[in-house]
Formats: sequence, C-alpha cells, structure tokens
Amino acid sequence: MTEQTYIISGLQDVPAVAEALAATITTNGLRIVTFDGEMGAGKTTLIRSMVAVLGADGSDGANSPSFAIANDYGRTPQGLNVFHFDLYRLESAAEAMDIGFEDYLDDPSNICLIEWPDRAEELLPADGVLRVRIELLPDRTRRLTVGD
Repeated sequence: MTEQTYIISGLQDVPAVAEALAATITTNGLRIVTFDGEMGAGKTTLIRSMVAVLGADGSDGANSPSFAIANDYGRTPQGLNVFHFDLYRLESAAEAMDIGFEDYLDDPSNICLIEWPDRAEELLPADGVLRVRIELLPDRTRRLTVGD
C-alpha cells in the first residue's frame, strides 16, 4: 500500500479522515490498525470517529480503554467485531498475552484498533497491519502518516 498523509486542522476534519481509514481497511481486507503518537495527539478521538464510521453497535460509548485496556464496541453491519486496545499501561508483550491479545488479533471476524502498539509490537503480524502515525505539529494541527 502506498503511504498516505492527512492533515487534521481541527475536530471538523476528523470524520473525513476516519472515513478514509475505514475505506482503506475495508477495501484491503485489513483487520488490525495501530495508532502511534504522543499523549494528546488525538489517537482516541480518531478511533472514536472510526468506530462510528464502521457502524459498530456500541459506537455511542466509544472512549479510551486506558484502565480496562480493551473495549468491545460490538458488531458492524458486516458482522465484524470492533475492539479498541489502549496498551499504554502494559509493561511488556507478556502482559498483553495475559489478556488474550493474540486471540483478538488472530480472529478474522475482529477489527482491532490499537493505541500504543509498541508495548506489544512482537505480537503483531508482519503483514496485514495498517499503521497510523499521528504527529502533533507546532501549530496544533496533526499530520497523519498512514501505511503498512
């Protein structure tokens, strides 16, 4: 997949980027999306919008699973389960294994949206992952770099 770049100037731009990302995963049959960026870069905001665009049953309550580590947002109209992982509090990939992280990743009926993927990078498959890097720029806009 060719790397793409998006600029988010404000909250009004988030839904369009979420639509583009959802289209990318749908078109390419991808089920794992990682979101990398500093604290406050907008990872959760973008994921919340993606969950809504995907049409998951529980999209109304989409928020960061910082304390729970994983949120289940239900099923999309296409029958896929949408999970949101915030791995920030994990110390190692072994801790991710303790919560069954690999089982979520291995299930082809799951869409896994993952914040702080570096905490369990070695558990992610080598292929089939859409990687989103969010940079907070000095003017408070965000630059998203999307690729595999």
